[in-house]
Amino acid sequence: MAIATQNRLMAQLDDLPIGAPALEEAIDSHPIVVGPETRLVEVISLMNQTRGNSCTLCDGDSLPEEIPMREGRSSCVLVMREGQLLGIFTERDIVRLTANSISFAEVNIAEVMAQPVVTLPKTAFQDIFAALFLFRRYRIRHLPIVDENGQLVGIISPESIRRVLRPANLLKLRRVSDVMSSQVIQAPLTASVLNLARLMAENRVSCVVITEEDGEGGFLPVGIVTERDIMQFQSLQLNLSKTQAEAVMSTPLFLLDPKDSLWTVHQEMQQRRVRRLVVSWNWGRGLGIVTQTSLLRVFDPMEMYGIVETLQQTVAQLEAEKLGRSAKGNAGSKLSAVVESNGLHSLQPLEALQSADYNATKNRELSTVLSTIQGSIESLVKEENLSRERQRERLNSVLADLKKMQAILG
Repeated sequence: MAIATQNRLMAQLDDLPIGAPALEEAIDSHPIVVGPETRLVEVISLMNQTRGNSCTLCDGDSLPEEIPMREGRSSCVLVMREGQLLGIFTERDIVRLTANSISFAEVNIAEVMAQPVVTLPKTAFQDIFAALFLFRRYRIRHLPIVDENGQLVGIISPESIRRVLRPANLLKLRRVSDVMSSQVIQAPLTASVLNLARLMAENRVSCVVITEEDGEGGFLPVGIVTERDIMQFQSLQLNLSKTQAEAVMSTPLFLLDPKDSLWTVHQEMQQRRVRRLVVSWNWGRGLGIVTQTSLLRVFDPMEMYGIVETLQQTVAQLEAEKLGRSAKGNAGSKLSAVVESNGLHSLQPLEALQSADYNATKNRELSTVLSTIQGSIESLVKEENLSRERQRERLNSVLADLKKMQAILG
């Protein structure tokens, strides 16, 4: 996507009116920073340390005298020299190098870091849409924030954004099935950690689910190995080709159900301090994965726009139908299918669409509200010169119309 289009999208989504996360708190202002000559083994040791809140940015020409301390382990390191951001190194890079059997003791961070680094001006970080757009556009999970002079302010990630979400941000009625991935990479208990790293690298995934046979031709999930685990194993200098999954996997698994709410996912991730959870159904035969990145898909403005557009078209078709008793049942079924397929559980109960009291008047009311919502969203996308005040008014209007829609369906 062209830079002009990217900047325009950021400008149009500059203000999130109600229920916005505390974005300032989502910025990790004390990331781990190292110089380009730092040995890779030292970098991994730093990443594997548990940190607190007393870290300061070092110059980047040498390792800091005191290991940065912030709750949890760092999933990335920034490479800097004299205040200039040179590159970034993440857990995914560790997995990639492990899969390629690179000797970590013989490599400097400058040789393996990713560059150039995608950054986001702090002035553009007024809502999470700009960050989510860049995460998706460049397929990254770490985004350095810089000031007007290009100097590093901090870094954000899906993990740091998730930490500041509130119930109003994650709809309690959105379900795990709305965002989970069913493309789960599996491996047996006897698989070596080296092979697990290769599976992650080949399939560009952050974890492998360990399964065992259930005696009936199926496989049950019994554990998980993640990118962060690979980092820890490298720090411990384990023989990854001889270490089996059974010996190091995280077990027993906490399993989600596809019908669980996304708020439940958020709470479990927070309490368990994990970044992904396994989803299981049909007695373990069905498997899925929910990650922090997939959790944030509920904020994707393009996805929301597509849902509204589909609903608008469907209601327009229903409006043209004769609403006899049988037609009412068909109309309810059609709209129910569209809502269910798009994960709009917040618009339930759908029984109202199928009841005898759901008549042409309600159909027209719903169509009118959806038309208004679509018009408001279209104006935000197409009218480039809207003032900040007008943008805020349009977005508040959309929220008010969504409440009307819930009232009609409820």
